[in-house]
Amino acid sequence: MIKEVIVVEGRDDVDAIKRAVDAEVIITQGFSLSSNVIKRIRLAQKRKGVIIFTDPDHAGKMIRRRIKKAVPGCKDAYLSQDNASKAGDIGIENASPDAIREALAKAKADHQEADQLFIKDDLVALGLIGGSESKELRDKVGNELGIGYANGKQFLNRLNNYGITREEFISALEKFN
Repeated sequence: MIKEVIVVEGRDDVDAIKRAVDAEVIITQGFSLSSNVIKRIRLAQKRKGVIIFTDPDHAGKMIRRRIKKAVPGCKDAYLSQDNASKAGDIGIENASPDAIREALAKAKADHQEADQLFIKDDLVALGLIGGSESKELRDKVGNELGIGYANGKQFLNRLNNYGITREEFISALEKFN
């Protein structure tokens, strides 16, 4: 059983999670995020911890931001759009049990003190910013590290805020070079 409570967007996401792991799940009901849902997430975070596992689309990112603002300290699990797509539909409900288990295993928590281990120049030098294939490389490396896809600035923030070590980063990068 997963220790933390997993927060997802809808009922179909719950079914997909339950096919992959044994876990307690809270449904946000999409953007609505009622005060009762936020209270449940706060209580879950206080008692067991929370993993936010929203769809890898714009709506999922917005919901994740709202939850993180209201409930600090939650872990984040990410799926790539490739792993969450089926017939043009993007969502956790489309992911295989193996992809879900892998994403949950890589769930990361924000650290309060962000070490500035990585700087923009590092990402430029390694082809993660400014190159013709930077977006694809960030997507692959982000998924390997469990921090998901992000634009260059947000990718840099995630590297520093999630406590990714240089060794982890280089190891992930070497898989795609």
